[in-house]
Amino acid sequence: MAATVTLEPAGRCRWDEPVRMVVRGLAPGQPVTLRASLRDEKDALFRAHARYCADAHGQLDLERAPALGGSFAGLEPMGLLWALESEKPLLRLVKRDVQTPFAVELEVLDGHDPEAGGLLGRAVQERDFLAPGMRREPVRSGRVRATLFLPPGTGPFPGILDLFGSGGGLCEYRASLLAGHGFAVLALAYFRFEDLPEYLNNVCLEYFEEAVDFMLQHPKVKGPSVGLLGFSKGGDLCLSMASFLKGITATVVINACVANTIAPLHYKDMIIPNLSSDPGKYKITESGLLNLVDIWNDPLEKSNHRSLIPLEEAQGPFLFIVGMDDYGWKSEFYAQIASERLQAHGKDRPQIIYYPGTGHCIDPPYFPLCRASVHSVLGHPVFYGGEPKAHSRAQVDAWQQIQTFFHKHLNGKKSVKPSKL
Repeated sequence: MAATVTLEPAGRCRWDEPVRMVVRGLAPGQPVTLRASLRDEKDALFRAHARYCADAHGQLDLERAPALGGSFAGLEPMGLLWALESEKPLLRLVKRDVQTPFAVELEVLDGHDPEAGGLLGRAVQERDFLAPGMRREPVRSGRVRATLFLPPGTGPFPGILDLFGSGGGLCEYRASLLAGHGFAVLALAYFRFEDLPEYLNNVCLEYFEEAVDFMLQHPKVKGPSVGLLGFSKGGDLCLSMASFLKGITATVVINACVANTIAPLHYKDMIIPNLSSDPGKYKITESGLLNLVDIWNDPLEKSNHRSLIPLEEAQGPFLFIVGMDDYGWKSEFYAQIASERLQAHGKDRPQIIYYPGTGHCIDPPYFPLCRASVHSVLGHPVFYGGEPKAHSRAQVDAWQQIQTFFHKHLNGKKSVKPSKL
């Protein structure tokens, strides 16, 4: 091996941090292939590669050198991460255990054939999900099943409840990364975890109220209110929580419906029916994937009005993150319904950020796009949409927008910067 690979920051860093990759010791103009790889907790291999040429000094700086082809092309300093693909089809890269890092291996291979070129250099970077000094506390309080992430320091910290979608389980990686930016974040499970229900047949809002109360009573959480972050089904649950529960002053939803979906929602003596659907309207893509975006009926039709969530009852502002190539929900349409409904009731218009070329599964930065995967409940491969380069840019911007929104409305800090997209 003749080349030296330098990564900045060296050693460990957070998954949502950018890294600068520089290769030195090459011949002037030398053609090389860079290959990144990692294995998830189930030993599934994810890989990406790109072809480059060294500069006149025998150096290759990914912040300056465009990729000439491979998994992506153009000036993409983080492309070797966001372009990772699993060797086996239909696998989504998620972090199941946030207490261990992902080890990303970077190899420099001679020439432009990633399989035939000799190895010139390599480096490994551990990208973790817990900032130094962060506390991870499993929560089994009453009925609540969750994990609380607390930043280092005495606090108290602005509190956020984080909900994922219809796959169920307890997903911690978004909460742990968000807590690294100064928030106390509760990753909340609501089905398919321990003694919680296996299926979403009926949903009781009292469970979520108990979780909000847990946060507001925690000595490390800054009151008198908390924020909500929800994706997909978790998004409409957050809209319902904001509309019916006290102590919530900021709500962010990522590709969510403005009506209650999948299962009836119960709260005290009230029931909100779920939005009706027509499963016969599903489509099969050329690749054999389920396209479910058209199965949901229009919530504005009179027969579905009772499923609409009364957003006008909420205490605080909303931020809608919308992928315009979302094949999970008609997220753009639903966000517009929310805006019109709030304004019709004399409320402030919600903040809506539209991301072109962006699919359903919007994750923290540098997670690769999941265009399709086997749904953990349905057991079938589902198409989610998105174009890799646009989706990766959206994830970086949306992550900053979410932090800015919560800092402004939970901490009183002014907005940092408007969306670039």
